[in-house]
Amino acid sequence: MAIRVLCVEDNPQNMRLVRKILFSAGYELLEAQDGTSGLAAIRAHKPDLVLMDVNLPDIDGLEVTKQIKADPSIAAIPVLALTANAMHGDRDRCLAAGCDGYVPKPITKTELLNTIAFFVKKSERNHA
Repeated sequence: MAIRVLCVEDNPQNMRLVRKILFSAGYELLEAQDGTSGLAAIRAHKPDLVLMDVNLPDIDGLEVTKQIKADPSIAAIPVLALTANAMHGDRDRCLAAGCDGYVPKPITKTELLNTIAFFVKKSERNHA
């Protein structure tokens, strides 16, 4: 069964890039364009991992992450911040909000796939 990844991203070009990378690696991709629909998709589909843009048009991605981590039914799902916020302290801010990992934009295929693989394997070990 394919690993299911939800990408919450409002930029169509970024979503297209993530789609291309994940499909080529055999992942199943779910998509959401804002925090509200992303949170609904997480609750409905319980993906194996979430790629969360931080700067979303409705609810900030870090606030969505806080809501995920506060809900016991979905709190164990790894959330990776996928963000252009790459200044000093941004990684720490994302991790403090509950993100399990951090992938700065512009993303590279290798970094994204390696980071996803790391967290999927870690999650599988935690559930074994």
